[in-house]
Order: sequence, then structure tokens, then C-alpha cells
Amino acid sequence: MKIVLTSARRKTARARVLVKNGRGRILINGVPLEILQPELIRLKIYEPIYLAGEDIIKSVDIIAESHGGGIMGQASAIRTAIARALVKWTESEELRRLYLEYDRHLLVEDPRQTEPKKPRGRSARAKRQKSYR
Repeated sequence: MKIVLTSARRKTARARVLVKNGRGRILINGVPLEILQPELIRLKIYEPIYLAGEDIIKSVDIIAESHGGGIMGQASAIRTAIARALVKWTESEELRRLYLEYDRHLLVEDPRQTEPKKPRGRSARAKRQKSYR
């Protein structure tokens, strides 16, 4: 039995994806992808699955877990981890090229993170005005 385990990050969200031989079931944090809400998240996670093709997806089970961050960050992390897992599973250079042409962030993580808040300000860069009179 072949098993592929991959992980990905987006902002503070972390995702792990397990791909194994199966019947085409896709679970996201224990919920089937078909009934995952909101719909925007479902569509975002479905992108790499749709691009891979039905023949690959029908022969594998995908189990994804994510934690940390918000729902969009988690969805992006899951999406990247699924794409990486499918490329690793198929060992297909063609699928890898297809993902990179469609959206580079399917395989490459986005390194941007929020900047920490600093003293004397209400956010990372904004400071209280200084007055001399």
C-alpha cells in the first residue's frame, strides 16, 4: 500500500495531507469535501483536485488536517499540501508543470506573514504622533 504524506503553511495556518490507495474519498478535518462550508473554501480546495483529473482522484483517498490561522489561510495551506501530495503520488513532471502554470502557489508556499506589533503604536508600523508643544 502506497502512502504519501505532505504538509504546507500559509500565514499561521498549517496543513497535513495524507494520500493513500482508495476510492476517491476526500476528507477535510473529518468533513467530506462535498459538504464543506462555506462554498468559497470548498472551491479553493477543489482546484488542485480538478486539475489532476478524475482518473487519478478515483484511485486515491485524501485526508487533510489543518490548524492555526483563519479559514482562508487553512484552505490555502490544504490546497498547497494536496497539490504537492498528488505530484508526489503520480511522480508526474507534466502534472507539476500544469500546477506551476496554473498557479505557482499550488506548489510553492507564500512566505508572507503579518509583522509583529511594536511598542508606541497601535499596529506594526503606525506610531503615535510626537508633539513638542
